[in-house]
Amino acid sequence: MEEKTSGKAATKRPAKAQPKPYHHGNLRESLLAAADTVLAEQGVHGITLRDVAKAAGVSHAAPYHHFGSLNDLLAAVAERAFVRLGSALELASAEPDTGERLLKINDAYVACACARPEQFRLMFGPLLTRKAEYPALQAAADRAFGFLLAAACAHDAKQGPVLALTGWSLAHGLSNLLIDGALEGLPIPLGKPQELARQLALRALGVSTPPVPPAQPSAPRVVG
Repeated sequence: MEEKTSGKAATKRPAKAQPKPYHHGNLRESLLAAADTVLAEQGVHGITLRDVAKAAGVSHAAPYHHFGSLNDLLAAVAERAFVRLGSALELASAEPDTGERLLKINDAYVACACARPEQFRLMFGPLLTRKAEYPALQAAADRAFGFLLAAACAHDAKQGPVLALTGWSLAHGLSNLLIDGALEGLPIPLGKPQELARQLALRALGVSTPPVPPAQPSAPRVVG
């Protein structure tokens, strides 16, 4: 016998939505790319994991699938930056003339710093003092310096280490001055950053360079 039904149509309850499994094609790479973008916009002191997750288009909890903390993420960003720097220095190291090789390494270092100033600040910020906690970061940083050291020793077998430190200090200091705008407004002609970097490096190598012409006095201001 058929079961009787009420005259009223039975109200169907909507099926409870099942939680979707977490999925992302390449979360780690997406987070690192997003961190580069946020870093360039907000600087190393303004970056947060929440901002990086938002820029990557993932949930706020997603970064923790690969990074235990903001420092872990920043260490990975710095590692990739050192890898890029090392690759640029490796390319410059292909120059057969040892003196010109050092000059090209100097040029490449300053160019990398000026191209990504916030990454440069991150690479050599407080996190670098903790590089022993991040072996991949330490390996990338050591590799980059290794190209400079090898080039300096090839140029001068006895004084290579000192020459490498001299060149690194010069390139690093100039890079900071340039990206911080500290050289703007000086009463001396500076030219383009790459030209200035090479001129200073030549001086460090003991090569005389043409004297810098004195700054031209500005025309008197006419008050109408």
